[in-house]
Amino acid sequence: MTDLLLLAALTFIASTVGTISGFGTSTIMIPVLVLFLSPIEAIFLVAIVHWFGDLWKVLLFRKGVNFRLVILLGVVGLVASYFGASVSLGAGEAILIRLLGAFLAGYAVFLITQKKFRIPTGTITTLIGGVLSGFFAGIFGIGGPIRSMVLSAFNLRKSVYIATAGAIGLMVDVTRIITYVAGGVTLREQLWWSLLLLIPVSFVGAQVARKIVNKVPQRQFRAVVAVFFLIIGLKLLVFPS
Repeated sequence: MTDLLLLAALTFIASTVGTISGFGTSTIMIPVLVLFLSPIEAIFLVAIVHWFGDLWKVLLFRKGVNFRLVILLGVVGLVASYFGASVSLGAGEAILIRLLGAFLAGYAVFLITQKKFRIPTGTITTLIGGVLSGFFAGIFGIGGPIRSMVLSAFNLRKSVYIATAGAIGLMVDVTRIITYVAGGVTLREQLWWSLLLLIPVSFVGAQVARKIVNKVPQRQFRAVVAVFFLIIGLKLLVFPS
């Protein structure tokens, strides 16, 4: 029961941060869960929670979806997530953990040192961002940070930013979940049951985020998550077991 409550608390925090910042559900949950679960099991569990988190973003901010960006980022991201998920199914656990650690640490350093960086808003760079975010979502369960970098370059209103990120995430998550299931990935029985609590908790987190989204600066969350990336990423990179 204690483990379930801690998992629910982690889900609530990740859902709240992820809704406001446009990313964060996977990037907060997976580094913690891989300390206790196998990498692929952690990625699969979070993928399910993440899909519902994306659904809440679209439902709560549905008037703000930018369909052009959904098509540009989402369609190529969908294809790339399939290949990423296929790669993750064949990777050894130690290698996967170290790759995840390197990705998190590298991204954290980039965020900390390049605070003013903005990606060009052309079609080509948007498509490249879709490919990279989809691939990383498939292989690591973490594609939101890259997708967030691309979307932030368009200076979208926060409601548009959140809804668009959620709509793209829905497409990517469906593809990788199907790929995991087709590859034989499953969860232990107690983890399946835990979803009965985690899914509504993720909705509560999204509702809280909706109420404070205009009051909390997005950069503050990005800085906190960047430090979290760095600490957990280095731990996984140096001590994968």
